[in-house]
Amino acid sequence: MRAKRLRQQQRQEIFHALVLTHHLGVMTVPQSREHVTKQFEISDTQLRQIEEEGLDKEWPPLNEAVREVG
Repeated sequence: MRAKRLRQQQRQEIFHALVLTHHLGVMTVPQSREHVTKQFEISDTQLRQIEEEGLDKEWPPLNEAVREVG
């Protein structure tokens, strides 16, 4: 699968979907990753890069939880 070139907004949307899918508690982390890669038609490698970028930059919904508490 050829990697899609994604804008930051798209990467943030994918990261948000990944976090929410996992936190619903219905799927395991690997199942969440597989679901999101199929949903957005991206590779597992791309998803892992997006996941790492989102964690490093504290993209939503991560930074939303901090604002709610603080």
